[in-house]
Amino acid sequence: DVDVVSDGKTVVIGGIMEHIERAGVHSGDSACSLPTNSVSAQVLDDVRRQAKAMALELNVIGLMNVQFAIKDGEVFILEVNPRASRTVPFVSKAIGRPLAQIAARVMGGKTLQELGFTEEIVPTHISVKESVFPFAKFPGVDTLLGPEMKSTGEVMGISDSFGGAFAKAQIAAGTLLPRSGRVFISVREPDKEEMARIARKLVDVGFELVATSGTAERLREAGLQVETINKVGEGSPDVVDAIEAETIAMVINTPKGFGPQLDSFAIRRRALERRIPYFTTIAGAAAAAEGIELLSREALTVCPLQDHHGAAGATPAKSGSAASA
Repeated sequence: DVDVVSDGKTVVIGGIMEHIERAGVHSGDSACSLPTNSVSAQVLDDVRRQAKAMALELNVIGLMNVQFAIKDGEVFILEVNPRASRTVPFVSKAIGRPLAQIAARVMGGKTLQELGFTEEIVPTHISVKESVFPFAKFPGVDTLLGPEMKSTGEVMGISDSFGGAFAKAQIAAGTLLPRSGRVFISVREPDKEEMARIARKLVDVGFELVATSGTAERLREAGLQVETINKVGEGSPDVVDAIEAETIAMVINTPKGFGPQLDSFAIRRRALERRIPYFTTIAGAAAAAEGIELLSREALTVCPLQDHHGAAGATPAKSGSAASA
């Protein structure tokens, strides 16, 4: 997700954000990180080149937003919006520059050179935006994320590390990541290899694993100790009973297809009602594990937003540099 400002001749990248949930989840519902967390410098340079070229070709005067998808190092354009995006307030707070004000003055006839905004700012701190959902207010509504936007607000967390920023954003959104306990896991087949790596990270900081039979088998093959629990409809006690008994600290559930979604609906709703953290995408689970790992090592600290820009500062982006990544 890229926001740019253009005066018709000069185009400046306001911010490049990496969605935590992958393409297929509405951008308004996905958490995102600025700077990016895992995109290579080469891909970022390609994203910059394409965004700037489109702004000039479209003769944009003001703000423009572009959404890209990256597959095997190749950059695809999902959509281009020659207008301000909902991400502008987040990016402005992350980089310490008022993008909406700059764009308004450009639309009034000023140049970016005159306004002193000519280079992309890449902060030395990490900012994570998280979406806030109203699921608890609507009984019977599923919490699965998809192309239809469901969030009703946004929050952000800032830290020197991605894990810390993600943990802070979760707290701001009303989700307290657990420090210990049992994690229930039930994921679709394509997610099981990555899930094993995430589960190992959770075990290393002291969590116990509970999983449905198929997922448990794959986790054991990876050398992890896992307790098997019944699926919904396989007999009592099942995972919903365990959630009701508050013996589960976190839920990771990535269903695929109508049948599995229907079967695991009760799991997600019970977790929501019991205020148990739950993640329905493997990328979200990976980010949560990183946040939990950081919380196991150190306490979170806070400071005013202005101090991040005054003390930590930022560096101009350079092609192919570590700062760009």
